[in-house]
Amino acid sequence: MEPRRVKGGLFAFIGFVLSPLSWWNDLVVNLPLAYGFGLLVALVAREWFLPGVVAGYWLTNIVGFVLLHKGALDVVSDEPVPYSKHALAKDLALSVGYTLVVVALIWYGVLTVPDGLLSAAGNGP
Repeated sequence: MEPRRVKGGLFAFIGFVLSPLSWWNDLVVNLPLAYGFGLLVALVAREWFLPGVVAGYWLTNIVGFVLLHKGALDVVSDEPVPYSKHALAKDLALSVGYTLVVVALIWYGVLTVPDGLLSAAGNGP
């Protein structure tokens, strides 16, 4: 098997795990990563929690879509295919849509900063 196809398969797998295309992914992978990123940002300033979660979630989605798209192209194509601006624009648009869902979860209090966790850092209520 060609190394490009093996690498593409690995990229596609990692991309699928990071992308929000499976029913379990957001709950098990992306939201915990984004939440952790938000908590790290909230250590600097508590009010940065929401922007931190959004940025973390967006990054996981974008990286996931890019890796999935690029990896799948490497697996199925006979020749190496460059990643186009159009493909990036599509991946960004999908990420924005999923990000809006996460923002709504935080906005309506489904995801919150645990008070006790940040109190030790001096950012508690």
